[in-house]
Amino acid sequence: MKKFFIILIALLVTGYLIFSAIYFNDSSRNEVCNKFEVVVKDSLHTQFIHQKDIEVLLKRKKVYPVGKTMDEINTLEILDTILTNRLVKSAEVFTTQNGTIIANIYQREPVLRIISDTKGSFYIDDNRERMPVSPNSTVYVPLATGAIDEEFAQNELYDFAAFLNENPEWSAWIDQIVVKPNKDVDLIPRAGDFRIAFGKLDNYSEKFARFALFIEKGLNVVGWNRYSEISLKYDNQVVCTKK
Repeated sequence: MKKFFIILIALLVTGYLIFSAIYFNDSSRNEVCNKFEVVVKDSLHTQFIHQKDIEVLLKRKKVYPVGKTMDEINTLEILDTILTNRLVKSAEVFTTQNGTIIANIYQREPVLRIISDTKGSFYIDDNRERMPVSPNSTVYVPLATGAIDEEFAQNELYDFAAFLNENPEWSAWIDQIVVKPNKDVDLIPRAGDFRIAFGKLDNYSEKFARFALFIEKGLNVVGWNRYSEISLKYDNQVVCTKK
């Protein structure tokens, strides 16, 4: 008899669990989405992406979830749509039990800003890929202008920007990288009214070491406004052009 009651209770509990799962599953599927929230996870320093940008994108593609039942909403479709924004590196989309859908978004990371005579304005990201400029925010990274194509930006200029990022004492010196048609480079310093003719983007450390020595032994002695150009193009020497 006792065994019979144990089996009966077990059957009742199992039946309740099955009923609850079906009932609450149907209930949640009929629940209406009342809120869509965008969380930019890496926005401590910059925020290229704003909630309104993602909302506009989802509404344009007719996948905006607010006002729809959970049964009508395809979170994978929302995710794929968000990933069409070229400022987005990766994203996660999920539902909560209170009728909210949340999109966690990770932004692409710019390494170099390009203003090209022929290719327009864009960033190069940390994967060496072209990244659009955001209307919402700017970020301080090395700036290169002039005769720049994407291949040069993704290779020689990217490597030089990486060197500057790893050597903040020199990055703080350089205001602009100017690329000439022959791919020689001039550097515009933040201090001093002159250009640094850097030549080809090679031997960074050796060239900057020569420049540092020239600052100590030359510019600090004769003054910072005596020359219009300081050339580091030639091995083992610094060539100056007077104003």
